[in-house]
Amino acid sequence: MLRKLVKHEFRATGRVMLPMYLILLVTAVGANISGRGLIGSSYWILDTLAVLVVMAFGFAIAGACLLAFLLMIQRFYKNLLQDEGYLMMTLPVSIHQHIWAKLIVSTVWFILTILAIIISAMVVAYDVGFLSEFFNELLKLLHGFLKLNAGEAVNGVVVLIEGIALIFLAMAAFSLQFYAALAVGHSFANHKLLTSVGCFFAIQFVMQFATGAFFVSADRFGFFRFMNRWSPTPIVAVHVGMLMLIAGTVIYGAIFYGITTFFLKRRLNLE
Repeated sequence: MLRKLVKHEFRATGRVMLPMYLILLVTAVGANISGRGLIGSSYWILDTLAVLVVMAFGFAIAGACLLAFLLMIQRFYKNLLQDEGYLMMTLPVSIHQHIWAKLIVSTVWFILTILAIIISAMVVAYDVGFLSEFFNELLKLLHGFLKLNAGEAVNGVVVLIEGIALIFLAMAAFSLQFYAALAVGHSFANHKLLTSVGCFFAIQFVMQFATGAFFVSADRFGFFRFMNRWSPTPIVAVHVGMLMLIAGTVIYGAIFYGITTFFLKRRLNLE
């Protein structure tokens, strides 16, 4: 059933995000053309038009980021906390599956948005020299990777996997902060959205205080002194650092996940 929920979410959100990516690509092409031949033109109309196209590209980048963020909140709010919630809660689907469907789709769109912005920036910077230099650097990177011994190659792949996992988990934890605030706010009878905003800042304050208390306690018990004395090889240090970041992100997201599921199961008020 989770697969069906995810498929439905991608269909609903894809109708919004994919046209946004197309707009981003078109404005990137326009900004490239403007930067190559129109900006600084002796004709003021062409020069003004080029500046407007470049500005449109900047607005498209901001719009893509804002749209992905607002869509993440809107889908959770509309499907589970408004009138649609009556229907969604009658489906033979657990609260966990509802949340995971929203999380997976939101996280994927966040990552795709980042990739779309990177690609569009490459389109803006594109010329023959840039493309040639890009493929030359790519070939150098490939040759360098092939020269690595088996252990170094495995470590490189593992670090890459750790990085991808960290990005995915960070995006999911980011979404869960807002899901938790909305779920808590909608357990009240009145002023639910305003209460949700207040809950978001209250939760952030508590989490920042708890994080600060954790680091102070860790320092008092000598954790950081131990880490300074410990001298592993550089690659081991990288793995340890990545795993610590992943563990911290998982714990951070799990707290918000627990808050969200508790209030959706026990305290949700759809009146």
